[in-house]
Amino acid sequence: MVKRVSVVGLLLMLSSPVFAAGAGFTWSHALLGWLEKPLASVGIDPLPILDMLFVVVLLIAFAYFAGKPFRQTSMVDPSGQANFTHFTEVLVGGIYNFLSGIIRHGLGARPVFALLGTYALFILCMNLLGLVPGFNPPTDQFNVTITFGVIIFVMTHYLGFKVHGSHYIKQFMGPYLPLAWLMFPIELISHCVRPLSLAIRLFGNMTGDHKVVLVFTSIFAFGLPIPFMGLGVLVSVLQAFVFVLLSAIYFEGAMGEAH
Repeated sequence: MVKRVSVVGLLLMLSSPVFAAGAGFTWSHALLGWLEKPLASVGIDPLPILDMLFVVVLLIAFAYFAGKPFRQTSMVDPSGQANFTHFTEVLVGGIYNFLSGIIRHGLGARPVFALLGTYALFILCMNLLGLVPGFNPPTDQFNVTITFGVIIFVMTHYLGFKVHGSHYIKQFMGPYLPLAWLMFPIELISHCVRPLSLAIRLFGNMTGDHKVVLVFTSIFAFGLPIPFMGLGVLVSVLQAFVFVLLSAIYFEGAMGEAH
């Protein structure tokens, strides 16, 4: 098994220049190229969408097989082995505990767990997808990352109004009422900039990281890109973590009593 994985890894590494997106070949185009014209005809950019569809299918398959033991019974007995079920429980439980440690007020972490947990896995998989020869990372497209940021922006203020009602506006006025005329526009601008900040951070870091890997892969495919691909894995995980962390902080700030 180890030998097979090593051979596959070696072949992928040697074929990186051929399968690089810059060379014109992508797996999404080869497998889902028939969707490009229908998507373009309705004004949808097919470049990131096809790779995102691949990640969606991958995560749906993961959710189906990972959740199968939990759907059969209300309580899954621990097997004492590091199997797929145990990995899923640790992964989901870890994300939930992480969010619960940040979102403590208002509705708590449970109502937003589905959104932020999905974002964590979705963004992570899309980031890592760019390290696989023949795939474009959707997160190096600004129209993708700004959409993620806008969703977080809308959800933040939805939670704020749901928990506090019209009193949520008071959070924009600061703790000292005579300075409300100054604090309100400052707070309003800072909140409006948040989705742009989330989008540019994710877009910029992932674009730069994958460009570095692509450049060194095109220079010499054997051996040279390995340290940069390792760095790319670290950056991919870190950027998914930062996006979810900031989103959770925004939700906590909107639902918390103190501003």
